Amino acid sequence: MASSKSQTIEDIFHGSSGKVFASLARLLGDLDLAEDAMQEAFASAFIQWPREGIPDNPTAWLISTGRFKAIDLIRRQARLTERASEIAKRLENVRGVNESKNSTAIEDDQLRLIFTCCHPAIASEIQVPLTLREVCRLTTEEIASAFLTTPTTMAQRLVRGKAKIREAGIPIEIPDRDELPERLDGVLVVIYLIFNEGYSASAGQTLIRGDLTTEAIRLCRLVLALCPDAEVMGLLALMLLHESRRNARTDEAGDIVLLDDQDRSLWDQTLIREGRELVAQAFATRHVGPYTLQAAISALHAEAPTADKTDWVQIVGLYDLLSQVSPGPIVKLNRAVAVAMRNGPAAGLFQIDSLLEHGELSNYALAHSARGELLSRIGRFSDARKAFQTAMRLSKQSSEQRFLAKKLSELDSRNS
Repeated sequence: MASSKSQTIEDIFHGSSGKVFASLARLLGDLDLAEDAMQEAFASAFIQWPREGIPDNPTAWLISTGRFKAIDLIRRQARLTERASEIAKRLENVRGVNESKNSTAIEDDQLRLIFTCCHPAIASEIQVPLTLREVCRLTTEEIASAFLTTPTTMAQRLVRGKAKIREAGIPIEIPDRDELPERLDGVLVVIYLIFNEGYSASAGQTLIRGDLTTEAIRLCRLVLALCPDAEVMGLLALMLLHESRRNARTDEAGDIVLLDDQDRSLWDQTLIREGRELVAQAFATRHVGPYTLQAAISALHAEAPTADKTDWVQIVGLYDLLSQVSPGPIVKLNRAVAVAMRNGPAAGLFQIDSLLEHGELSNYALAHSARGELLSRIGRFSDARKAFQTAMRLSKQSSEQRFLAKKLSELDSRNS
C-alpha cells in the first residue's frame, strides 16, 4: 500500500512541480530559494502523505508548505534576521503588484514566470533554455536535445541565466500589457518547445507526453486571450492540428506509426476544425509568420482524405516561404522530405545529403532516419542500413529505437 502511495506522490511531483515552483518563485522572488523550498515540500509529502493521506488539493498543500520551508531554509543558513525581512518585503511587494493589476493580470503563475524569464534584459539565447528549465521543469538533457547542443554547454547557459536574474534584480511580477509584445517571441518559442518535447519526447520509454502537449496548448490559449496576435493564433493552430493525430501516432504496443500509415478515422476532427479556423484567421491579418505557415502545412495534411491525396506541391511551396522567414536546419530537412514526396526520393536525398555534409544535422537522429528511408526507396539497401544504424546510435527514445530496429530487420529480410 505504501508503495502505491509513493508512486502516486511521484506522479503528483511530475504533474505539478512546474505549477508549485512557479507559484513559489512568484511568492519568494528568488529562483534558487523556490527550487530548494519545493524540494523540501515534496520531501515532507513523501513522509506525511503515506501516513496522513494525500490532501484534497495537493498542489496548494505543496505551495503552502514550500513557503514555510523557505523560512526554515533561511534559519538553517543562520541568516534569519537579515533574509526574513527581505522575503517579507518581497512577498508584500509582489502581492501589491498583483492586486493592483488584477484586471489585466496573467491568471497563471507558470505563464507569469515565462514572461519574467523572457525579460528583455536577459540575453535572447538564454531566455528560452532558462524558461524551459525553471518554469517547465525540463531536464538539462531534454533542453540540450531541443537546441541540438550538448548538456554541458546548455548547463553553462542556464547558470548564466540564473546569475543574470539575480544580479540584475529582475522582479518576478506581472508585466504591463504594453510590455507583453516585446517578450512575445520568446514566450511562443518556449510554448512550442514544451509542445515538441511532449509530441516527440527526446528520451524515455514513450514517444508522447500528453501532459506537456496539453500544458502547452493551455498556456497558448492564455497568451491568445492576452495578445490576439496572428502568430499566437498560428502557434495554437499548429499545436491543435498536431494534437489531433495523437491517438493514431502509435499502435497498441506504443510503436511509431508514420503519418502515411495512420488510421485517419482516429484523428480528432474537433481539433482539426478549430486549427483550420485559426489558420484562416491568422492569414486574414496579412501578418503571416513561421508558426502560421507551419500550421497551414499541417492543415493540408489534415485535409487530405488519404496519404496519396496530400497536396505536396502546395506543401513544398509553403516550405519555400517558411525557409525565407525561418531558415533553420529542421525546416530544410522537412522541406527535403516534402520534395522527396513531390519529385521522388532521389531529389529529397540530394538535399538531405547536402544538409549532413554541412554538419547542420549530423547529430540529429531523424535526419539519418529520413535519409535511410529514401535510400531504401531507391534500392541502395547497404547505404540505407548504415543510415538507420547511425540514427539508432543517436536516438535516445525507446519507440524510435524500436522503429529503427524494425527498419533494419526489414532490410535484413530483403537481403536474405
